[in-house]
Amino acid sequence: MRLLKRLAAPVTDTTGLARWMLLAGLVITLVFIVLAVFAPWIATYGFAQATAHGHDFAKLSRPDGQHWFGTDRLEFDVYSRVVWGARTAIEVVALSIVICVVVGVPLGLVSGYFGGWLDRVLVLVMDALFAFPSFLLAIVFSFLLTNIVGGSVIAVSLSLSVIYVPQYYRVVRNTTVSAKEATYVEAARAMGASDWVIMRRYLFGNVVQSVPVIGTLNAADAILTLAGLGFLGLGIQSTQAAEWGHDLNRALADAGSGIWWTGLYPGLAIVLLVTGLTLVGEGLNETLNPTLRRRRLLPVVLPSRAALMGPADADQDQSEQDQKEEAR
Repeated sequence: MRLLKRLAAPVTDTTGLARWMLLAGLVITLVFIVLAVFAPWIATYGFAQATAHGHDFAKLSRPDGQHWFGTDRLEFDVYSRVVWGARTAIEVVALSIVICVVVGVPLGLVSGYFGGWLDRVLVLVMDALFAFPSFLLAIVFSFLLTNIVGGSVIAVSLSLSVIYVPQYYRVVRNTTVSAKEATYVEAARAMGASDWVIMRRYLFGNVVQSVPVIGTLNAADAILTLAGLGFLGLGIQSTQAAEWGHDLNRALADAGSGIWWTGLYPGLAIVLLVTGLTLVGEGLNETLNPTLRRRRLLPVVLPSRAALMGPADADQDQSEQDQKEEAR
C-alpha cells in the first residue's frame, strides 16, 4: 500500500491542467482497453462473421437494432469490427512498445556507458534509421515482413518497432552519457562495483524515467501508422483480424454513394484512441517532469493570537485593552 502511494504521489500531488489531461486520457484509453480485453463478450458477432442463425447479413445495411453501426460491403457487422479492431490496435501497439523497450533501452544504456567504437556504430545505425521518414520506413519493412511472415500482428508490430527503437536509444544513451559522470557513479566505482552492477543498480532507474512518456506518445503515433498501413493494404487483412485502417480503405467506395456508417465509426475510434493516448503522454510529461509539475498547495491556517498566548498573557492583554478604553 505504501509503495502504491509513493508511485502515485506525482499524480496525486499535482494540480492544474496536467492532472485533468492525464485523467481524461486514462479514461478514454481504459475504455478501449476494456473493449480489447472483453471483445468476445462485447461484440455481437465475430470480426469476419457474415451470417447468424442460418441467415446472411444484408449488404450495406443501415444501422438498426440488429446491427447498431450497420454492415459493410462484405456483409460484416461494423460495430463488431470496431470492437475487435480495438483488440488488434492494443495488441499491435503493446507488442511494438515492448520490443522497442527491450531493444532500445539496453542498447542505449550500453552504448552511452562504454562509448568507443560500439557507441559510434550504434549511433550511425540509429541515425540512419531516424533520418528516413517514419511512415515510409514502416511501409518498407511492412512490405518485406509481409512476404516473410504474412500480414499478421507480429509483422506489423515489428514494422512499427523499427521506426521507434531509435527514439528510445537516443534518449537513454544521452541520459546515460551525462549520468555516468555523476558523483554517485564515481562513488560506486571507488567502492569496487563492476560496470554491469553500476548500470543495473545505479543508472538504469535514472535513465528510464522518460521511457513511459515516450511510450505513450509513440503509442498514439503507432495507432496512426497502423491505420495508414492498413489503409494502403500493407497491414492486417480483413480475414485475419479487424483493423480500422483497412476498414476505412474499403469505406472509400461507399462514401460517394452516401453510405456514411462504414467509414464514420472506424475513423471515430482512431481519433478517440489517439486523443486518449496523446493526453496520457502529455499529462505524464507535465506530471513526472519536476520542472513542469505544478504541485498542489496545502492550505495554511495560522493559529489565533489567543491560542498562542498563555493565561497570564491573555489577562495582561485584556488589562491593557481595558486601560486603553478608560483613557479614551
